[in-house]
Amino acid sequence: MRFLWKRRLLHLFFPTRCPVCGTLIGAMERFCAECTAKLSVYSGSFNIEGAESFTAAFDYDENVKPAIILLKNGTDGNAAYALGEALAERLKAEGIDKKTDVVIPAPMHKRDIRRRGFNQSVLIAREVGRVLGLPVDTKSVVKSRHTHSQKELSRVSRAVNLKSAFTASADIKGKNVLLIDDICTTGSTLREITSALKKAGAAKVYCACCCKTRSRKYESETN
Repeated sequence: MRFLWKRRLLHLFFPTRCPVCGTLIGAMERFCAECTAKLSVYSGSFNIEGAESFTAAFDYDENVKPAIILLKNGTDGNAAYALGEALAERLKAEGIDKKTDVVIPAPMHKRDIRRRGFNQSVLIAREVGRVLGLPVDTKSVVKSRHTHSQKELSRVSRAVNLKSAFTASADIKGKNVLLIDDICTTGSTLREITSALKKAGAAKVYCACCCKTRSRKYESETN
């Protein structure tokens, strides 16, 4: 209830806009009706080594791309709300909320956080945690080694670039983790974090992203 009032109050001073086209929408809406109809719901099958499952809300394409850009730039709070709620709804439909104990966002290296000012995966994870009623843990997994931007690298180089870049604490031992990221391209990031979580004793890891690329056309644009 508190969240609803907060959204409606913010809407009075900062009218909510569709994160895809910018059209004014209701305080609790995610996207406008026209953009909602164009969004491609992810229906593929993808395997992350070591994880129990992989879930995505949308295919990454030109229709959802503007919302992802706003999310990464931090220029529109509704992008995180819209994408996070859509992902949470998908996870709930698959019963993942009943199988997990904690939500963990894919971490960024502290150098990248200083440069950007925030971690977009944390914003998504908070929305997912709110909807699913799960705690969000931003401390148990860290990116302990700085790496090159993934979008500059080939599919093979992405995996090598992230090797042993993440560290998980023993606090995660025995827990079933819902691991959240904004976009999944080759799966290298999720795979490495899953490996770190399992080494730290996590019982199970379920991976989820707002968007999954289905075409190599977009690999140079995504992390």
